[in-house]
Amino acid sequence: MDAEPNQERSRTSDPDRRAAYREGLPGYHDPTAGIGGATPGRSALTLRAVLAAFGLLVCVVGAVLVFRVPGLAPFGWGLVAIAVVALIDLAWVLYRKWRGEPG
Repeated sequence: MDAEPNQERSRTSDPDRRAAYREGLPGYHDPTAGIGGATPGRSALTLRAVLAAFGLLVCVVGAVLVFRVPGLAPFGWGLVAIAVVALIDLAWVLYRKWRGEPG
Protein backbone atom coordinates (compact mmCIF):
# COMPACT_ATOMS: atom_id res chain seq x y z
CA MET A 1 0.00 0.00 0.00
CA ASP A 2 1.33 3.44 -0.89
CA ALA A 3 2.09 6.04 1.75
CA GLU A 4 -0.54 8.69 2.23
CA PRO A 5 0.33 12.24 1.10
CA ASN A 6 0.29 13.53 4.68
CA GLN A 7 2.87 10.94 5.72
CA GLU A 8 5.06 11.89 2.78
CA ARG A 9 4.85 15.54 3.77
CA SER A 10 5.88 14.76 7.34
CA ARG A 11 9.06 13.07 6.10
CA THR A 12 10.35 16.36 4.71
CA SER A 13 12.88 17.65 7.19
CA ASP A 14 12.72 21.13 8.63
CA PRO A 15 16.10 22.20 7.10
CA ASP A 16 14.75 21.31 3.63
CA ARG A 17 11.74 23.55 4.15
CA ARG A 18 13.93 26.38 5.46
CA ALA A 19 16.19 26.09 2.42
CA ALA A 20 13.16 26.39 0.15
CA TYR A 21 12.04 29.54 1.98
CA ARG A 22 15.52 31.07 1.76
CA GLU A 23 15.38 30.68 -2.01
CA GLY A 24 12.05 32.47 -1.98
CA LEU A 25 8.60 31.52 -3.04
CA PRO A 26 8.42 33.32 -6.37
CA GLY A 27 5.06 33.91 -7.91
CA TYR A 28 2.91 32.36 -5.21
CA HIS A 29 1.21 35.70 -4.65
CA ASP A 30 1.41 37.05 -8.20
CA PRO A 31 -1.00 35.56 -10.73
CA THR A 32 0.88 37.26 -13.59
CA ALA A 33 4.32 35.93 -12.61
CA GLY A 34 6.35 34.82 -15.59
CA ILE A 35 4.10 36.34 -18.25
CA GLY A 36 6.14 38.00 -20.97
CA GLY A 37 9.45 36.78 -19.53
CA ALA A 38 9.18 38.89 -16.40
CA THR A 39 10.94 37.56 -13.33
CA PRO A 40 8.70 36.69 -10.40
CA GLY A 41 8.25 39.35 -7.77
CA ARG A 42 9.82 39.04 -4.33
CA SER A 43 8.42 40.29 -1.06
CA ALA A 44 10.07 43.21 0.72
CA LEU A 45 9.50 41.88 4.23
CA THR A 46 12.04 44.12 5.94
CA LEU A 47 10.43 47.25 4.50
CA ARG A 48 7.01 45.97 5.51
CA ALA A 49 8.26 45.30 9.07
CA VAL A 50 9.73 48.80 9.35
CA LEU A 51 6.54 50.41 8.08
CA ALA A 52 4.38 48.32 10.43
CA ALA A 53 6.59 49.25 13.40
CA PHE A 54 6.45 52.93 12.43
CA GLY A 55 2.66 52.80 12.09
CA LEU A 56 2.36 51.05 15.45
CA LEU A 57 4.53 53.66 17.16
CA VAL A 58 2.71 56.61 15.59
CA CYS A 59 -0.72 55.20 16.42
CA VAL A 60 0.15 54.40 20.03
CA VAL A 61 1.68 57.83 20.67
CA GLY A 62 -1.19 59.51 18.84
CA ALA A 63 -3.80 57.57 20.83
CA VAL A 64 -2.17 58.51 24.13
CA LEU A 65 -2.15 62.18 23.13
CA VAL A 66 -5.70 62.14 21.78
CA PHE A 67 -7.11 60.46 24.91
CA ARG A 68 -5.80 63.45 26.92
CA VAL A 69 -8.03 65.84 24.95
CA PRO A 70 -11.66 65.86 26.11
CA GLY A 71 -14.22 64.86 23.48
CA LEU A 72 -11.84 63.07 21.10
CA ALA A 73 -12.14 59.57 22.55
CA PRO A 74 -13.68 58.04 19.37
CA PHE A 75 -10.69 59.23 17.36
CA GLY A 76 -8.39 57.73 20.00
CA TRP A 77 -10.17 54.37 19.78
CA GLY A 78 -9.75 54.49 16.00
CA LEU A 79 -6.01 54.93 16.49
CA VAL A 80 -5.99 52.02 18.94
CA ALA A 81 -7.72 49.83 16.35
CA ILE A 82 -5.17 50.76 13.69
CA ALA A 83 -2.35 50.09 16.18
CA VAL A 84 -3.72 46.59 16.80
CA VAL A 85 -3.79 45.91 13.06
CA ALA A 86 -0.20 47.17 12.75
CA LEU A 87 0.86 44.93 15.65
CA ILE A 88 -0.72 41.86 14.03
CA ASP A 89 0.92 42.70 10.69
CA LEU A 90 4.30 43.20 12.36
CA ALA A 91 4.01 39.87 14.17
CA TRP A 92 3.11 38.06 10.93
CA VAL A 93 5.99 39.64 9.00
CA LEU A 94 8.48 38.78 11.74
CA TYR A 95 7.16 35.21 11.78
CA ARG A 96 7.70 34.96 8.02
CA LYS A 97 11.25 36.29 8.38
CA TRP A 98 11.94 33.88 11.24
CA ARG A 99 10.67 31.06 9.03
CA GLY A 100 13.43 31.97 6.58
CA GLU A 101 11.73 33.85 3.76
CA PRO A 102 13.98 36.39 2.04
CA GLY A 103 13.09 40.04 1.95
